[in-house]
Amino acid sequence: MESAKKLFTTGEFADLCGVKKQTLFHYDDIGLLKPEYKNENGYRYYSVQQAEVFSVIEMLKEMGMSLAEIKDFLHFKTPEETIKLLTEKEAMMKKKIAKMQRTQQIIRNKKKQIEEALRLNFDRFTIEKMETEYYVLSENILDCSDKEFTKSIMLFIKYTKREELDYGYPIGVLIRQEQVEAGDYWNYSHFYMRVDQSDLAEPFIRKAGKYVIGYHKGSYLTIHETYKKMKTYLCEEGYRICGDSFEEYVIDEVSVSGEDHYVTKIMIQVEEK
Repeated sequence: MESAKKLFTTGEFADLCGVKKQTLFHYDDIGLLKPEYKNENGYRYYSVQQAEVFSVIEMLKEMGMSLAEIKDFLHFKTPEETIKLLTEKEAMMKKKIAKMQRTQQIIRNKKKQIEEALRLNFDRFTIEKMETEYYVLSENILDCSDKEFTKSIMLFIKYTKREELDYGYPIGVLIRQEQVEAGDYWNYSHFYMRVDQSDLAEPFIRKAGKYVIGYHKGSYLTIHETYKKMKTYLCEEGYRICGDSFEEYVIDEVSVSGEDHYVTKIMIQVEEK
């Protein structure tokens, strides 16, 4: 027939759409996309206009619609329903894009953290000026039991994920000045995570100022040894503790195996005597 010259065979149409012929067979079987014409031998032929319909099907699939939902939409669509559907799907895509961008930022921050850790000298202490940073804090965990500690960190992780506050910065622990001065290094007051200032109405603020910075390699059970060395270092350099201690892993299970290889960064606010 003359009109057949304007049609594509199943193989040609599949090649045009970038899919296998079996996909077109399946779409025909379920009534989603039937060929423009079938001859007496059952050979399928598709029109160039159907390539546009196929692209719409692929777009709706990417938006998360099932084939059954797409079939209903294509069979009963109106311009108004199309606008409504595309508006809804646009909003969904914006959320997905934002989530993917946040995941990308988490990966970047974790990668940067590990790269910086590889350049550190873990055997020396320094006094450095640090800028203001903003944190979200967990509930108070001072003097809590081991069971309460575990529950608190689980709730904190769930909270930061639910509120989309996790950008790949390490979860740290805050130790109040009184505990540090008393040598009570395992009695944390809060878990914390760094956030952008705009993420919270009332974030916890780590004040700008001078901090002694040191690194502890190994289990937290031996971290008191590093704290004692840091205090000795401060005395020799003419400094004293004037604020809280902030601890966070810079190397953990993400990049090494076993606590013996963990590295904890310790930052304590100090001032000259």
